[in-house]
Amino acid sequence: MVKKYLVWVLLIIFPLIGGFPLLYSGLIPTHDGEYHIVRFYEFYKVLADGNLYPRWAPDLNFGLGVPLFNYVYPLPNYIASFLHLLGISFINAFKLNMFMAYVFGAISFYLWSKEFWGKLGGVVGAIFYSFSPYFFVDIYIRGSVGEVWALGLFPVFLWAVTKAIFRDEKIFIAFSGLILALIIFAHNILAFAFFPFVLSYMLLLSYLGNNIITSLKNSVAVIFLGLGLASIFWIPAIFELKYVTGLQIFDVKRNFAEIYQLIIPSWGSGFFGTGGGNEMSVQIGIANIFAVLASIVLLVPLLKRKDKKFKILLFFLIWFFLSVLLITKFSISIWDFFPLMNYFQFPWRFLSIVMLTASFMAGSLFSVYHSKILAGIIIFLVFLLGIGYARPAHYFDREDNYYLTRSNFMDGTNSPGNLFNTNWINGSFSRSDKKISINKNHGEIFIKKLNPSRYLFEIKIKEKSEIIVNTAYFPGWYVTIDNRPSALGRTENGLIKFLVPRGKHVVELKFGNTSVRNFAEALSLISFVIFTIIIFKNFRYKII
Repeated sequence: MVKKYLVWVLLIIFPLIGGFPLLYSGLIPTHDGEYHIVRFYEFYKVLADGNLYPRWAPDLNFGLGVPLFNYVYPLPNYIASFLHLLGISFINAFKLNMFMAYVFGAISFYLWSKEFWGKLGGVVGAIFYSFSPYFFVDIYIRGSVGEVWALGLFPVFLWAVTKAIFRDEKIFIAFSGLILALIIFAHNILAFAFFPFVLSYMLLLSYLGNNIITSLKNSVAVIFLGLGLASIFWIPAIFELKYVTGLQIFDVKRNFAEIYQLIIPSWGSGFFGTGGGNEMSVQIGIANIFAVLASIVLLVPLLKRKDKKFKILLFFLIWFFLSVLLITKFSISIWDFFPLMNYFQFPWRFLSIVMLTASFMAGSLFSVYHSKILAGIIIFLVFLLGIGYARPAHYFDREDNYYLTRSNFMDGTNSPGNLFNTNWINGSFSRSDKKISINKNHGEIFIKKLNPSRYLFEIKIKEKSEIIVNTAYFPGWYVTIDNRPSALGRTENGLIKFLVPRGKHVVELKFGNTSVRNFAEALSLISFVIFTIIIFKNFRYKII
């Protein structure tokens, strides 16, 4: 009985130890953590107002609002909103977000890895993965909750897509598509970086499978279903990119890592590339490096046996070294040739692929050597090498209001470099209690409702007048006067304005969809219907 459940005990105990500091009270000081507390609050506020897919952050930008959620990954925000609905603070929701993603990543890595290397290899690979230094950098230094979720979801997608393509199990086409969509919702940049790897992995599985045509069809179905489900997010984010500024604030070429930084163990809490001795670590990890070297040795006997696992291992070895290359300045010509790669912002983000491939190769050792004692020794060494990175220096003893009542957190756009501000906003602003005003003041305004994305008021004016709303102009805002649509424009400094005829009128200003957003939402809905049909058609399948 003990042996039967030992695998799951290990898969839960080790991530619990690695993620336990997230369960202490207080907020760990990280690069992005404080941004996310404010984002959670704004997202929850709009969601609670009845908008099931928030796009507008109403209180930011000096109260002018900003289309933050039209461009920023939504998955951590939804999870935080659900946790907050249960009475959990946004600070604790931030930590629980990362804790759940971290534990989930270890379990999902096991499910995937054991498909190739068996239970023993699966456990070893999962512990390598969860104790990789970059995982701890994302959690305890960067506080990048979206990336942590992406790292947690990568392995379960690879598991599901292996079932869908290599095993031709139809229900996993639906699951793979759903998880791919969740990865995009979790962190669009990492999803972008992950995509070439995914495509090549699918081709590998199709090549190794019994029916290459069926495998390729399943691959195409997974990709289109995943992209379709996530279209509500990525289509507007791409096609409405022209309406915002500040996206190119990081110089990719200043963020290349030196070879010694990848190899020599280090630790710091500062931003990478700033110089000094406190930069965040971009190390691969000693254990991961040894796993890769050992797997290279393993290639020889696998080749002699003409084992399919040789091709699988070679594939991951190539991707490991390619990812390492892309992190260094030796790949500068590749970055120049593919300008879209600049949206990755930081080359060291490819450590997510490095840790994935290295940990998978660690499990491969047990496709040849089935020693439980060896596995125990390796797990213990990985634990010793990695656990020291799961120790935050200190905690801030703060509550949510600390961030929600301070101008330095609420008056900007909640991003470095005034990211995601509208193209038309210019000049200096200050927070104002007066949301709506009449130019030249020829009348009275009676506010009925001031919701996050809907303003309802009555106006009584003696002559046709221009109304100025203390809200940033952005496509999607619409105005009706006495339930009839009216033209909406913008002031010279980027605020909403419109004309109202003389007399008494009921005016409603509402943030809604553009044609692009309507198309994206319709595509997501159609994809969800297809997902549901596939699930019900294959419902009787036993997943695990």
